[in-house]
Amino acid sequence: MVFWQLTIDANDPALLARFWSAALGYQPVPSAEPQTTWNAHYRSRLGGQDAFGDRLFDPEGLRPPLWFQQVPDTKAGKNRVHLDLYPTGRDDTLTLDRRVALVEAKVAELVGLGARVERRTGGEDPEDPYYYVVMLDPEGNEFCVS
Repeated sequence: MVFWQLTIDANDPALLARFWSAALGYQPVPSAEPQTTWNAHYRSRLGGQDAFGDRLFDPEGLRPPLWFQQVPDTKAGKNRVHLDLYPTGRDDTLTLDRRVALVEAKVAELVGLGARVERRTGGEDPEDPYYYVVMLDPEGNEFCVS
């Protein structure tokens, strides 16, 4: 088994950490449970701080952490990797109207946190309930909501 974290280059790591914390429900403190070596590793690196300003953790301690790594250069070009957020739970039984409502509620929340909408795709055919929104986080990194 290989442990991994997702590292995202950032000009303002604290800004992106705050945004993605709210977007994903992650927290800036590693979970105490389960008692994994990686959770213990991160807790030991806090060094008396209450929380990290540039790292986020799944509150259940099961999903990979995120690290927003400070870099001097700004984003150039399209992301090669991006996050997909599923407020729909990937439930294939949802009607198109319900799917659009769930996605648009999450999109509105994320816009309120500083994201921007790039484009909306799908939603024209009630028999084909695919619908997603491509968004940009506060530093212009693409991600999708579907």
